[in-house]
Amino acid sequence: MPATDSGKVLVTGANGYVAVWVVKTFLDHGFSVRGTVRSESKAPYLRNLFKSHGKKFEVVIVEDITKDGAFDEAVKDVDAIVHTASPFHFKAEDPAEVIDPAVRGTTGILKSALAHAPSVKRIVVTSSCASVFSILPEPRELSELDWNEGHIAEVKEKGKDASAMAKYCASKTLAERAAWEWVEAHKGEIGWDLVVLNPPYVFGPFLHEVDKPENLNESARDWYETVVKGTKDDETLATWGSCWVDVRDLALAHTLAISKQEASGERIIISAGSFKYQDFLNVAHAVYPQLPAGNTSYDPAKAVHMLTYAPQKQEKLLGIKFKTIEEMTKDTIEDFKARDWLL
Repeated sequence: MPATDSGKVLVTGANGYVAVWVVKTFLDHGFSVRGTVRSESKAPYLRNLFKSHGKKFEVVIVEDITKDGAFDEAVKDVDAIVHTASPFHFKAEDPAEVIDPAVRGTTGILKSALAHAPSVKRIVVTSSCASVFSILPEPRELSELDWNEGHIAEVKEKGKDASAMAKYCASKTLAERAAWEWVEAHKGEIGWDLVVLNPPYVFGPFLHEVDKPENLNESARDWYETVVKGTKDDETLATWGSCWVDVRDLALAHTLAISKQEASGERIIISAGSFKYQDFLNVAHAVYPQLPAGNTSYDPAKAVHMLTYAPQKQEKLLGIKFKTIEEMTKDTIEDFKARDWLL
């Protein structure tokens, strides 16, 4: 099915950390963007941020993405859709608090596209490596063929007593799986194709509306507290890690996923590589010596990364040259400095 390199793109949850960069990148590539937010109070900041783009950017209100037909109006007359809106927090007591809106929001926008958006050529869903990874006893490379069955099983078994991580990961896994199943069930009716992007931890500078570090999203707040406030002990800094991607590269991946024909029907991991938290501190402390040095005995050459993601599909289909840990860390610290957030 055809990709599109022009026209109007609907971006859901447009005021989110990742989504604001997605909006900017589409606008910078010549697209028009319609962004959804949950209330009018969240719209003025975005209108001001993108005012130089004039009529090429608009905001519409979708108060509750779990309601039937929530996106029926928003999807009209767009050429592509990027669905980023999904809960990202670890505060849910009942797993349904994060699973229901994730699943219903994702399938809901697909239903709206089928019923009300005949002009749509492609839909990109922002999933997560949370739907890919597993807790592993030994180092392993995972790929787009892997699914996070473990956390779904934990939620089914323990319910409210499941870990916060399990509830969140189950929500992302079940929402992504629901999207693929819905598309398969309706493949004879739809005139568009689906692409799913799976990023790991997302770090980097901020464009969205945020007034203080305490109000950053989960991963960004943890990064700030670790790198600027020095909240992790030496052992954790040297041994705890995962994989990461710069938010700006992830935004570019969304644009390429819409415009590249080869991405059609693909699940694509968007990862720049592995990290230990001390890797970030090494860069930040070198640039700003007043920031914590962390574990000065850490040797990155000896670090054991339990989890890596296969890069081949992204390299073949999108070809992104990812920003380095050094670039991301320096740019993020500069952002903190500009906001007067350095201690």
